[in-house]
Amino acid sequence: MFVNKEKRITYLGFDDFWFSIIGILIISFATFYLFNPSFDAVSLTEAVLSWGVGLLFTVIDWFINRAIMISLRKKYPAFHDDAKRITLFFLAVVCTVILVDFTGTSLLSLIPGVNALDYQSRFKVLLSIVFLTIMIMAIYEAIYYNIRLKKSVREEEQSKQILIQAQLDALQNQAQPHFFFNTLNTLRDIIDQNSKEDAKDFVDKLSDMYRFLLEAGNDNLVPLKNELRFAKAYIHIQSERFGDNLKLNWDIPEASLNTMIVPMSLQLLLENAIKHNVISKAKPLLINVAIRDNKLFINNKMEPKSTQLPSTKVGLANIEKRYMLISGKSIEIKNDGNRFMVSLPLLKTSEQKNSYENIDN
Repeated sequence: MFVNKEKRITYLGFDDFWFSIIGILIISFATFYLFNPSFDAVSLTEAVLSWGVGLLFTVIDWFINRAIMISLRKKYPAFHDDAKRITLFFLAVVCTVILVDFTGTSLLSLIPGVNALDYQSRFKVLLSIVFLTIMIMAIYEAIYYNIRLKKSVREEEQSKQILIQAQLDALQNQAQPHFFFNTLNTLRDIIDQNSKEDAKDFVDKLSDMYRFLLEAGNDNLVPLKNELRFAKAYIHIQSERFGDNLKLNWDIPEASLNTMIVPMSLQLLLENAIKHNVISKAKPLLINVAIRDNKLFINNKMEPKSTQLPSTKVGLANIEKRYMLISGKSIEIKNDGNRFMVSLPLLKTSEQKNSYENIDN
């Protein structure tokens, strides 16, 4: 595990090769200093041997503690187990340092001419070594906690992104059946009131509109110019039914054509206006579509029908939810009893919410 880089990263969260070497050297030199506070009292040979023994003990301590740390991480991987895992690990560090030193000292004392400190004096020094070892091992834990925290936040964010995309897909799939439902009602009226040729022409234009739906089906934002083309095709179809009784006033500056809008939002608003208002020679319907303050305004005078057609109650709520999910911005709806007005924010691709825009990543 020490040689294999991939395993080090898998079990520890980072490549600890140089961290281990530096940590071992720090503890081994600290051990040598603590056991030999007076350098004048030892020869060079004794100093090298003393440091070598300390280095050996440190290497054994390090790899035993490291193995225990990995084992505990496998057994207690959850955040709520951190207190238990860290407590057990630090107890293991204390026991390992003391047992390795006791065992090593006992074995060294069997070698003729080797003098060890008495256990009472040695134990006092070991407390300092234990403290230093725990501090260095705490760095492992801090790095591990930070890596897990980032991973947890990233996974939570990905879960939110997946949920947002699922909601957007559901709303977009709602909008298309809503459009289909209302165009079938229109087609039924044309068949009842007009010639077969008019119905055929309506179906041809309808197929062009569904081509737009297929092209924009996977997009959560489309250029305003595309949405306008779709909406005007829809109005052209409706004009087959209502003639000059349906009028639109378009006030769209060319500079705004490349701004972004939620697909089918304008068309749904036009559809609702046509569906819920009287359209006749005596009461023609005029719908104003204009841009002000980087918003698309759609308004019309209200002439409610005495008998309303069946409603799926999707239009406005659908648009509002999609705008909130994609950009965090809301649409404005005003109804003073005389006029009905809705404003849609015009967006840039960069204005998509961060939690949404990185879904593909």
